[in-house]
This record gives sequence, C-alpha cells and structure tokens, in this order.
Amino acid sequence: RNSRTRIDPLIEESPALRERVLPARARDSGNTILSKEFPGGVLVMTGANSAVGLRSMPARYLFLDEVDSYQDSADDEGDPVSLAEARAQTFGHRAKIYMASTPLIRGLSRIEAEYEATDRRRFFVPCPLCGHMQWLRFERLRWEKGRPETARYRCEACEEAFAEHHKTAMLAAGEWRATATPRDPSAVGFHISALYSPVGWQSWRRIAERREAAEGSDRLLQVFRNTVLGETWVESGEAPEWQRIYERRERWDPAVVPAGAVLLTAGADVQKDRIEVDVWGWGRGLESWLVDRVVIEGGYGSDATWDALSEVLSRTWLHAGGAAMQIARLAIDTGGFDPTFVYGFARRAGPQVAPVKGVPSFERAAPVTGPTSVDYTRGGRRIRRGVRLWTVAVSGLKLETYRFLRLERPTDEALAAGEGFPAGTIHVPEWADAEWCQQLVAEDLVTERDRRGFAKRAWHKRRERNEALDCRVYARAAAWIEQIDRWSEHRWRRRERELGIRPEAGAPPAAAEDAAEPAPVDAPRPRRPRAGRLGSMLR
Repeated sequence: RNSRTRIDPLIEESPALRERVLPARARDSGNTILSKEFPGGVLVMTGANSAVGLRSMPARYLFLDEVDSYQDSADDEGDPVSLAEARAQTFGHRAKIYMASTPLIRGLSRIEAEYEATDRRRFFVPCPLCGHMQWLRFERLRWEKGRPETARYRCEACEEAFAEHHKTAMLAAGEWRATATPRDPSAVGFHISALYSPVGWQSWRRIAERREAAEGSDRLLQVFRNTVLGETWVESGEAPEWQRIYERRERWDPAVVPAGAVLLTAGADVQKDRIEVDVWGWGRGLESWLVDRVVIEGGYGSDATWDALSEVLSRTWLHAGGAAMQIARLAIDTGGFDPTFVYGFARRAGPQVAPVKGVPSFERAAPVTGPTSVDYTRGGRRIRRGVRLWTVAVSGLKLETYRFLRLERPTDEALAAGEGFPAGTIHVPEWADAEWCQQLVAEDLVTERDRRGFAKRAWHKRRERNEALDCRVYARAAAWIEQIDRWSEHRWRRRERELGIRPEAGAPPAAAEDAAEPAPVDAPRPRRPRAGRLGSMLR
C-alpha cells in the first residue's frame, strides 16, 4: 500500500524521478512493488516484522518510519531497529540513518529515546508583536472554555496574545535551533507539533476543539498528545505516594461511623492462612471513610474461620446520628484459592454476601457485571436461590481509587468557612498504620509488550502485600451492587433520615413522594402460579 499510494505517485509526478525510474510496465525495468532501481542505487522497502528483509543487504541510507509501532522482535531474531542499523555498518561514517515516528508511550517509546540522545532541535519562530524567538508550546495556546474560536497564542516574552493569521509570516522567518548538546555531534533530532501546521491543515481552533473533546477520556487524551503535540503519553496509573496518604490521616472516634457515611460495605480478601476484611462507609459523591479493619486468622478450610466472618456480618457500628449500622453487602474474592469454600459461605449467608471474580479489563462498560449462577443440578438446571457470582473489572476500580487519592483537599480555613470535600475523597483514619497505607498503593499500572510485540496495560505489584487495595476494590464493587451510583435524591434523603442526619441549612425540602425506588438486585421476585397449577386449585 505504501508503495502504490505514496512512492509510485511521487515518482510519476516528479519529472526528475520519472527520468531515473523506468515505468513498471517496461521489461526488466527493475520497478516492482518492493524495489525501485535507478542509476547508482536501488530503493528497497520491507516490513519491520521481517527479519529476512531487515538483514538482506547492506544499506548506506536507512529510513525507519513509525518506529514506535515496531514489534519487540522481528521473527524472534531481535529488535528490528538494531537489525536494520546493522545493515549500515558496512559504510561506517558515510552511512546516514533517519528515524521518524509518532511517539506513543513514555518509557517504551523508541523515538523519544533516540531524540533525547540528539541535539533536540526545535523550530523557533518570532513573536509578531515583539519579535522574541520561541518554539510553540501547547500550554501557551489559550481560549475561553467552550469557545475554541477564541484560541490565541500568548508570547512567552511580552505575554501578549496574537491570532493565527500571523502564522504564515512567523513560519517564513523561523529557524531550527538546537536545545541540547549531544555526546555524538553527528546525532541531530527534530521535534515539531501540529501548532505549526498551516491553517488549511490544522488550525489552532481545531486543536482547541480536539482538546476539549478529549476532556475526561484517557484514550482521547492519549491520541491528542501523541498525534497533535507529538509527545509521549504518561500512564495515569502510577501509584500515589503512600507517605502523603499517611500524613493526611484524620482523627475521628473509631467507635463511631462519620456522619457523611450512610452505607457500609466490606471487601474480603481470602489468603491461605487468614481472611482480611476492610469495612468502608460511603456518602454522597462516592466520598468514603475507612470504618474498620478485621483480620481473621486461620485457613480457609477451617469452619472457625468462616464462623468468625459470619460474626463480622452480624456486627453493628454506631453512626454519628445515633443509629446502628450493619454491613449492607460484603464482596468476597473467589479467585485466590479453592472457590468452593467461598461459595459454601455465600450460600449460607444469603444475599448479604456477593462472591466476586476479578478480571483485568479496561474495556468493560460497567465496573461490575452479573450476577451469573454457579449452582446447577446434575442435569444442568440452575438452582433457585443458589450462589450467584459477580464479575469485577478491577483495573478500572483501581484507577478510580488512585484518582480519588490524588484529589486536592480544602484547607483548614476553607473547611471552617463551610467548604466541603471534593466528591470521591477517601478519608483514612488515624489508626491506619503505615503498612496499610503502603498496601493501598502497592501496584502500578505499566505498559508492556506481549509476545507479538503489541503494547498492553497491566497492573504490577511494587511490593508483595496489597490486601488493602484489593479489599478497597471489593468494597467499592459491593457499593456498586447496592446501586449507590444510581441513588435518587429521595433515597439519599430517606437514608439520611433513618440515620438521624439533619439536612444542611438552606437545603431544599424533600418531596413528599418521589419515583418508586428500584428493587434491590437480590430482592426475591413475587412468584406467579402457572396456569395449570391455578386450574387445579380452582377445581
């Protein structure tokens, strides 16, 4: 495709090239799809996944395109860039190697690593107002939110904004300038973004529109950063510093559930010699509080272990409003060891327990799906009121947890003035120790390449123990199952009244009646007698 759509038209429309490369229709012209002969040389094209093509002949001039999309290995013979570069060694210092690419992921980007080893040239243009030479940075493109047509560039020297119609003259007066001193003086590198594009190709207004359209989506932001700015994408799954979480711990009565929490859920992580349970309280906007932490010693094969977990389910916690609260739902992992013990416990406990299975997926539309029955008769029929398993997309919930942990907190002065915490704020009590804080951020989201060389995102532990993070994810899944993400205002008000929470001053009065609340997911449905059975009763 590259040969037919780019190389052949280039030759056909360039008289100087057309004189040197014979038409493909001519006999023995040397003009094929993958090879174009001309007096003094030959152009050979090959794929980066072909080891044979990369080592087939010496090459004085080597052009490697879109190197960030190359696989890790060509036919299991090694890095394709290194294989290609070896073809130029025959010509020594007379060889010239040129690489070009849209950069992709930081840390995996070949082109970024190559550019960092060069003199890092940027295209400097003069400010049309003061004449200061500068290279264009996206952060200096300013516009009114929701009005991309107001996009203007602000000079870094005079701080005055100018419109895009100056771009033509700016580009004509621009020049490439090195911004670094490389170890190898012959290594030169060039970087340019779409900010320099002619207006007919991509205007500043269009760039502002694309940036606003990408807001809130990591995928769209990555495409914008890679293709518009020509910069690598930094994964957002880097764990926050545990010291910051430890320093932000808060003091409240450990025997009392904070006033903002109106729902208790728990996440249980089954280990070989213990079960760890974290109890979380949930409030409006998914604000959450760590209420309790229970470690049940004993193997999962011991009845005493499961009896102790049953006791946790029946336990009550005192709410700040004066009411007693129980765990509405406990989500327990089934993937660690033999799941039959978890199924047996869930069967005895009933709807209060939700067995869950985590899947490392970023593609699911909902973080929790199901439930699906796991109890069947020998004939393959589903057992009524049998165990039902929920599927949890743990990757997305871990990203959500890290995003909530990074939220900025209001100052003491702002809190005293009545400002609340941002939605999603995670409150950690003073009794949580350093070990627990480290477990909460024990994993990093990294981008790695599979056996075929394709990039994929995966969670990797940076320390052995991560039970706090797992329990948090399961407790969050339990809150999802309890439909807290979809509670209506009427339901929030009703729940707050049940707990003795007074409405805030200035809050609108609650409606006398609201739309009927959806039935809980595990609520038993009314049984309808079948027609044949009803007829028998009438007789």
